[in-house]
Amino acid sequence: RVPCLDLGRLRDSDEEDGDSYIPYSRSYPHTCPLDSSAGWRTSLQTPYAQHHQAQQNSVLEQKTIPENLPSPTDRYKMKYLQYEADMKEEYKKYSQRIEEKKEEHLQCPAASIKDTQLEDGHHDDLTALDEKALLQQHYTSKPYNMQHSVRKSAAEDVAAERRKQAVVEQVMVDQLSRAVISDPEQSTRADVNKEAQGLLGLGTAPMRFRRRTLHETKIRTKSGLTENMLSNKLRFDSRIISRNGHDACRELIGFFFACDRSLTVYEFRQFGKNRTNALPFIQKGVYQHQRGQKKGKAYDLSDFYIGANLTFQSVDHSLPESVKQNPILTLRVISIDEAAMDFLKASMEFKQEPSKQVVDDCKVFRKIQGLCILREPLSKRGVRVITGLGKYFRHVDKNRSGFLSQADFKEALKIFHLEIPEGDFESLWLILGDSKSDKVDYGEFTRAVFGEMKEYRKAFVRKAYMKLDFNKTGSVPMVDIRKCYCAKKHPLVLAGKATEEEIKSSFLETLGESCSNPNEVSYSEFEDYYEGLSIGIMDDDDFVNILRNSWGI
Repeated sequence: RVPCLDLGRLRDSDEEDGDSYIPYSRSYPHTCPLDSSAGWRTSLQTPYAQHHQAQQNSVLEQKTIPENLPSPTDRYKMKYLQYEADMKEEYKKYSQRIEEKKEEHLQCPAASIKDTQLEDGHHDDLTALDEKALLQQHYTSKPYNMQHSVRKSAAEDVAAERRKQAVVEQVMVDQLSRAVISDPEQSTRADVNKEAQGLLGLGTAPMRFRRRTLHETKIRTKSGLTENMLSNKLRFDSRIISRNGHDACRELIGFFFACDRSLTVYEFRQFGKNRTNALPFIQKGVYQHQRGQKKGKAYDLSDFYIGANLTFQSVDHSLPESVKQNPILTLRVISIDEAAMDFLKASMEFKQEPSKQVVDDCKVFRKIQGLCILREPLSKRGVRVITGLGKYFRHVDKNRSGFLSQADFKEALKIFHLEIPEGDFESLWLILGDSKSDKVDYGEFTRAVFGEMKEYRKAFVRKAYMKLDFNKTGSVPMVDIRKCYCAKKHPLVLAGKATEEEIKSSFLETLGESCSNPNEVSYSEFEDYYEGLSIGIMDDDDFVNILRNSWGI
């Protein structure tokens, strides 16, 4: 038999007085031992009936209210009154703070933003759009979750290294297997031609009657490549210089082979989460420069460095139609394998000495980019100048060829109050101009006059755009830009000087002003915006933090 629970010995935990406990009345249902007949009936019930009865008993116990409850002591009454007074006071103060903030924003919604720009003392000749564009330069604080960003970057580096390794393996497999199988000499042998005659002497026999050897071939090919020969290679990452967002974001990995001075470029493609593929973009071969001072000369090891341009004839390769629209395909080298470069330089006793013409061209570029009449307005109005010029060039380029005449460039510089001495302009035109035509690509002209941001920065710009353009259409609707842009951790928002909506509206207004179509943003327009923004930011980490905070990359 289970003894009954005696509640009379329990005391209040506070022990404020000895008479604070009053036992429950006798009417409270205690748990009493069951007699033998009750226990026999309970044992015969089904498990469901026992569970249902237990639930009813628990509900009955909850609804039972004890009688003669003790009245609260004076001590508890004082505590409750003090708590009630404190809560009312805190709520009153909170309501006052909210009202004060609302009144400040209603009285001068943009005053705090404007005052922030006055600190540097160069505010006299800035327009409203310049002030709003400069707001993004303040967004350089570290991401709010720096540890998560570091882990994410480390994971991305590991994934990128795996992609490169997969491409390397695919290149080795392709080149070693195709050296014999795809050799054109196999179809020119005399014995093969004899065996290819039909059984009835009716000419060349169908393919199914020919004698075909694959692994037991005895042909000595001219391109007898081995794994050791192919291992002496330089790996480099590249991107297409294009105004098409889809083409500009293609992930290209190239290889320069020291054994025969040939090169090949592969494109890494991701299909879903788990399926990947590496396909040839530029077939392996010996290629020559198609533009510049080295036009007609074959590529060598000195042509591969960060920022170098590799040019190819588009008609000579099986390229996508969007890439073939430009007769010259230009690839920009964005990174190289430094260890492989050092090894090849030591093994080949390579001495890189740039030609006198290249040195002279660089001097012309530096002289123009260092002009005070250009640097001073760009430091204040970089976003508006770069995006405005791009918008103007796209408007003048009616046939969308990407090339403009000398008169068009001079007119554009005049409109934007950018003066270049006539002698420097002529020197620049001789470097950029093609002897067959009197036109120059306006992208190259802009990069030559104003310079361009580092490839390290451009990599994060492409990453942000690829996050927005997840369908790879080449343009992003402005609605998606508004949804994805984040201003929570902007310094002005954290200081209470501006709201998130004000910062977001300022960004969208300046970005929309630079677009030909205000409802969507192309890759070239997105890149031009951050190209102009990067002019006033010296530190690479500050620029990267702007993109990380704004787009969560």
